[in-house]
Amino acid sequence: MAATENLSMSQEDFFPEQSTILRTPSWLGRGVTEESELPLSLGDYKVTPGAPGEWWTVTSLKAGEVVYGGVGPVEILRKRAST
Repeated sequence: MAATENLSMSQEDFFPEQSTILRTPSWLGRGVTEESELPLSLGDYKVTPGAPGEWWTVTSLKAGEVVYGGVGPVEILRKRAST
């Protein structure tokens, strides 16, 4: 009988490591954005748009704390880590 190889795979074999990015407007001008890495998964944040002239907020659903409060629009994005 031939030896069998362990062919078990994990999710990381199928899905490369990804990071979560907060994209916000920059003070450098219209159409310029800034990106900051966030420690939790994409679904662990809630974006609350502000009414015209009000702050946008991004809240960590796990910690219940605001991680961003400022001008909008803002986006939470999934960004693949560099390989």
